[in-house]
Amino acid sequence: MGSDGPEDVGVGPWPGPWPDDPRYDPDLLAHGDRRNVVDRYRYWRRDAVVADLDTRRHSFHVAVENLQHDFNIGSVVRTANAFLAAEVHIVGRRRWNRRGAMVTDRYQHIRHHPDVDALLAWAADRGLPLIGVDNLPGAVPLETYHLPRACVLVLGQEGPGLSRTARAACADVLSVAQFGSTRSINVGAAAAIAMHAWVRQHADLPGGVDPRGS
Repeated sequence: MGSDGPEDVGVGPWPGPWPDDPRYDPDLLAHGDRRNVVDRYRYWRRDAVVADLDTRRHSFHVAVENLQHDFNIGSVVRTANAFLAAEVHIVGRRRWNRRGAMVTDRYQHIRHHPDVDALLAWAADRGLPLIGVDNLPGAVPLETYHLPRACVLVLGQEGPGLSRTARAACADVLSVAQFGSTRSINVGAAAAIAMHAWVRQHADLPGGVDPRGS
């Protein structure tokens, strides 16, 4: 962001002759593109961006229990978009606070399930294990756990964490190592750490860097 504020973000109208490419949006070409997208997608139509992302999405999903209209869900969606999750699953109430998503929900597939049992049935049909993320007694350290390449990372509500039903549905529950005085970190931060752990283990990183050292 420049010193003059958010209006400097993005690019102005397309200079010169317009490209002959159906992925480009005539309105954005004419008036500029101020969206929060990487340069690769400047001036592209939203459906063209989603279609291109769909060719590269990762095989992990993220699910969040929405029992109390948790404001952290928007942050989870934004991070899922950044790490290119296959889908974000909202479990419980259909409505959620989108402000924290910073409009990334337009590019991220989001699916609703009325309850944990519905999520479990959906995942079972696709052979996807549910992996909980919560600092519970007996949880396995995320830092030493080998995440399945295809899975659903499940997070609970801010405060109470995973519901009992969600805990029972998960193949494993993972904890995030903490070293300070606070009892917990918020759901958005825990989700980001879990997704990045998956990326370190399975993603093809830019420049051919292999985080596994092999």
